[in-house]
Amino acid sequence: MKALEIHNLVKIFKTKKGQSVHALNDLSFDVMQGEVFGFLGPNGAGKSTTIKTLVGLITPSSGNALINGVPVSTGTARLKVGYLPENPAFYDYLTPEEYLTYVARSFLVPVAEVPRCIEQTLKLLELWDARKRQMRSFSKGMVQRVGLAQVLVHDPDIYILDEPMSGLDPLGRSLVKNIILELKNRGKTVFFSTHITDDVEKVCDRVGIIVKGSLVAVNNVENLLKGGVEGYLVSLQSADSTLQNLAPFSVLRQSGTIFEYYIPKDGFNRFMELVIRSGSEVVLVETRRKNLEDYFLSLVK
Repeated sequence: MKALEIHNLVKIFKTKKGQSVHALNDLSFDVMQGEVFGFLGPNGAGKSTTIKTLVGLITPSSGNALINGVPVSTGTARLKVGYLPENPAFYDYLTPEEYLTYVARSFLVPVAEVPRCIEQTLKLLELWDARKRQMRSFSKGMVQRVGLAQVLVHDPDIYILDEPMSGLDPLGRSLVKNIILELKNRGKTVFFSTHITDDVEKVCDRVGIIVKGSLVAVNNVENLLKGGVEGYLVSLQSADSTLQNLAPFSVLRQSGTIFEYYIPKDGFNRFMELVIRSGSEVVLVETRRKNLEDYFLSLVK
């Protein structure tokens, strides 16, 4: 089933000078239940506008969006949604414990379950020791973690995250990636925007790429990586005398009796035929491919 549906979304903003800015241009795609979908694009591409439309903060100029088949204009569509804005901000005189109590009750978590949900969430995000501190004393990274806590505390079915790893240190980024993977294992739907391709490559099932308000590609991450194979790094155990049988391929580097070759994709089969004839032993074959960033940059350009 479809968790999120976006149909022909158009959003036109008016500047102070009366000029029209097309933030979204006939945008259409779906996110299936239980998948992690990465929404990738450069800054200003329309990622946040799309997300704000999904959660009812922006009304589209035309088109529509659905959450679990319910129009996003209906408040009940968002009861099972966790939303993290790009730049979360809170009443800084509150503590995380106080704020999450408010969030949990807003999403109708039973009163008796609220303390357990808060404790579980704050411990997961390593904020338990700071639960009674006012948030005005928090660093940017800690505020971002509180933002993630508000997403998780009511255990929604769909997670909509706008740049969820922004402002986090490497340990925080790793923690968020692990949380997303755990949500996926539990059958949750995660839709998150980013301009960092490494985030998408490690956790997503599919990726959609948006440029200047238009969707330019949607594909499985696995397909993109398979399609980006450029060559292979092959390690052989061999005697010097047998290497002449591998011409015209030349050694990239040597360590003792181990010889390493870089073989272009179109020459791999021929190289392996020569290896078999030479009697050399294949120790390791590693794929060398374009990463998602290269693919992304090629589309943007």
